[in-house]
Amino acid sequence: MDINSLQKALTNEGYQDIRYETLATTSIKVKNDEVKEVSVTNKKGGHARALLGGAFGSFSFNKLEDAKQAVEESIAFSNQIPGNKELAKVPVTVDKVILTPIVDPRKISIDEKKDLLLHYCMLAAEVKEIAVVEGEYYEQYSQKVFINNEGTRVEQEQLICGFAFSMTSKRDGLTQQTRLAFGGNDSFEDMYNKDKEVLEKAEQTVALLSATPIKGGKYDVILDHEVGGLFIHEAFGHLSEADNLLRSDALKETMELGRVFASPILNVIDDPGMEGYPGSYIYDDEGVRGKKTYLIKEGLLTGRLHSRETASHVGEEPTGHSRAKNYEFSPIVRMGNIYIDKGPNSLEEMIKATERGLYLFGSAGGQTSGEMFTFAVQGGYIIEKGEIKGMVRDLVLTGNLFTTLKNIDMIGDDLNMRKRGGCGKNGQILIGSGNGSPFIRIKSMAVGGK
Repeated sequence: MDINSLQKALTNEGYQDIRYETLATTSIKVKNDEVKEVSVTNKKGGHARALLGGAFGSFSFNKLEDAKQAVEESIAFSNQIPGNKELAKVPVTVDKVILTPIVDPRKISIDEKKDLLLHYCMLAAEVKEIAVVEGEYYEQYSQKVFINNEGTRVEQEQLICGFAFSMTSKRDGLTQQTRLAFGGNDSFEDMYNKDKEVLEKAEQTVALLSATPIKGGKYDVILDHEVGGLFIHEAFGHLSEADNLLRSDALKETMELGRVFASPILNVIDDPGMEGYPGSYIYDDEGVRGKKTYLIKEGLLTGRLHSRETASHVGEEPTGHSRAKNYEFSPIVRMGNIYIDKGPNSLEEMIKATERGLYLFGSAGGQTSGEMFTFAVQGGYIIEKGEIKGMVRDLVLTGNLFTTLKNIDMIGDDLNMRKRGGCGKNGQILIGSGNGSPFIRIKSMAVGGK
């Protein structure tokens, strides 16, 4: 890549940057014992931005020789917007990030990836009463160059791959569905030797057919890392993205730093610098190093996620969370790896301390509206007088974020991150977004059937 030609496209007028990317993706989709899709795509292009007026002007392009025109168009667009917006200052950075995966997926053949995916799908499909197993292999590799007219020049490789499965059991017209994922990082290593996990998930999917439909009501609930991770990502994480925050005066008042959000046992962190998870990266798409950020510390709201623009607007430090799906999009504020930090309690202690409640496993999607949330859960178990009893199904959790955070009264001592990333915002589906949680207990949560 001719980085010097990109450098020559920049001028000293206002603020300008260029991001150029070479992107390769691989996708394999399987249903039971049949391959449904194999696709490999390669593309490259760039995205220029300029800030001279009240907002960024931006322009995407495909050919390196069009970089100069893209910058000129971005300048013209920004000049048409009245105002004088500024960016938070960050250190000038010159760096190069090279990947060294333990098992490089780019060196694994398509046939080997396909055969392994088929093996797992067929293994699960052989379990009695499993009706459908759908599997997907995904891989995305990018080489990015970011330069600006302040002197920053960052070259970095990014790579993520993984397997994701959906299993459906069926009996007399009743169906149940679960999900399972491996990987979510830059190494193919986590894809091998997963027969046991696949069979256990298939058997669990079948067991849900015999589970009792949940009786709606208020329960003390223990969430596993998948449900807890989805909860903190969807219900709280998006409120911590400062560009969302700045669009609403009411939300700005609600999300005032220093406000008590929970008991002192709760800590919520976003850390792109964690290695080996879907939301792991070194530099964001503004050339700013991703920063470990305490969003809630000892129950108090202490931080939020920023781009240079949002940080300047509220007078806070940039956190390196401005990212784009690819070169066709402008970067926006996105979570990296958001998680609830571990606490002092074992799962056994939580169960023994629960008189009447539920142990819930496996996220199944959800939605939020402001501070209200609704999440579906794959399944669960009744807890009676500190002991696990029968399995229950058709579970949906609903509640108010701020009430729910204050009702977290026990936090497990073993943090786990989800293996499948993904997050949608402003039309950009970003697979590089991670979340996780220890086991957590929440008092008096509303639980209803589907």
